[in-house]
This record gives sequence, structure tokens and C-alpha cells, in this order.
Amino acid sequence: MSQRIAFQGELGAYSHEAVLKARPNATPVPCRGFEDAFQAVHDGDADLAMLPVENTTYGRVADIHRLLPESGLHIIDEAFVRVRISLMANAGQSLEDIKHVRAHMVLIPQARAFLDAKNITFESAVDSAGAAADIAASGEMGVGALASHVAADIHGLQVLARDIEDQGHNTTRFLLMSPQADERRRSENMVTTFVFQVRNIPAALYKAMGGFATNGVNMTKLESYMVGGAFTATQFYADISGHPDDPAVARALEELEYFTNTLEILGVYPSAQIRT
Repeated sequence: MSQRIAFQGELGAYSHEAVLKARPNATPVPCRGFEDAFQAVHDGDADLAMLPVENTTYGRVADIHRLLPESGLHIIDEAFVRVRISLMANAGQSLEDIKHVRAHMVLIPQARAFLDAKNITFESAVDSAGAAADIAASGEMGVGALASHVAADIHGLQVLARDIEDQGHNTTRFLLMSPQADERRRSENMVTTFVFQVRNIPAALYKAMGGFATNGVNMTKLESYMVGGAFTATQFYADISGHPDDPAVARALEELEYFTNTLEILGVYPSAQIRT
């Protein structure tokens, strides 16, 4: 039996494309929201969850860093999906027939140059793939959707324009999450992701980061966000290159722990090939 992987969105969403890329033989399980994807795993309706965390154009995916530590799941892999935006519509139309499009509010600004050049108006939808599904079901003409070509294939729409995104580097990073942690060294290049809160002492963050510098550990990501609705309670989300068993990483984490109130490893997993 193939693995079932939950994701936020409709069939044909970019998260679905990430599932196909990371686990081609998996069964996709579409969910309404991120919390629903987590819950599907806890309820046994899915084996894993695929969640987007950041995009090179849009930045951090809203709320995801807050949700990850609370999810009860562990990161076991990562996937990078090049966001190629296609304009799709019901068959029998040309691009000139399309006067209006629908897509998720995050996707529309990523194709504004194309839309403005073609004088195409737009409106936000809950989900880009869902907008494609609705247009296909209604048979609506003169209206298109912006989504992945996977959505067009699934919902039987005609692609009228491909790769219309403004930025050629537009890429989203996804994390594959499991109820069980897997900290085996499955690759020469590993990534460790963790969250922490520093102690309330002068220069605590500076001192906490010093262990990574002195031990030569590459920190590829460090972001802060508030927790508990308090301006004084800041949590940090970090990615580093390496495995906790690496002597240098072990020393750096030990030093970090001295300056923190909490430290939780969210996952240890192979580095995606795109990083190198």
C-alpha cells in the first residue's frame, strides 16, 4: 500500500506537486487547512504531511513556524518546487478571450506583470487549484485560473500561457512530516531544524549563536516570531547544516542550550540536492 500524504489545498495545488516530487507513488490527501493536514496524520487518515514553509518571492508562509512545534510531527525530508504559474481555462478559448482570472492571494502578485500587460483583471480565491476546479465544474467562459499545470491536467482545463511568473527563481520549500522522528544519517549532507527561546540575560542571543560560529557550523536560516501574544516572548526557528551527532554540531547545540529556556529539535533530514 502506498503512503498517504496530507497537504493543504485541492488536488493540483503546488503542495500536491511537492508530494509528487518527493514521493511519486504516494496517495495525495487534500485538506482544507494546515491544521487539518496535521490532524489527518494524527487521525490515521494520512501517514505523512507535506507543508510549505517559505517562498523565494513571498517569504515565510504565514503561521507555519508557529504551527510546526505544536503539530506533534517531525520533519523527515524537504522538497523544493519551482513555482511555474500557468493560466488555464475551459477549452475552446484563446488567451485573448480571458478577461479575468482567479487564484490564491499569494499567487496573484507573482504574475502581476503578465496580467497587467494583458489587461486581465483578477480576484483572490481560497485556493488556486480550487479556483481551477470551480471553473472546470461551472464551464464558465472568459475566466481563467492561475495555478500549477498539474491542476489543469487533473481538472481538464486548457493551458493558455505557461511560466508567467514575474521571477524566474520563484521556488517554494516544503517539509515532509511524520509522527515518528527519523534521525538516521541518510545522506552525507544533513539538515537539523530546531526552535528555541533564549534566557532573559544580556546578549543572550549573541552568546547563543557564538557556539555555531566557533565550531564552524553553518546556520542557513534564523527567524524570530512572537509566542503567547507577548512582545517579550520571542521564539527562534533555525536550520543548520549537519547532524546532531557531528562533534561540531553537538558542541554548538550544547552551548546553545546553556543560554536557552527551551530547545526543541523539529527534525533531522537529508539536504535537498538543490542546496548544493
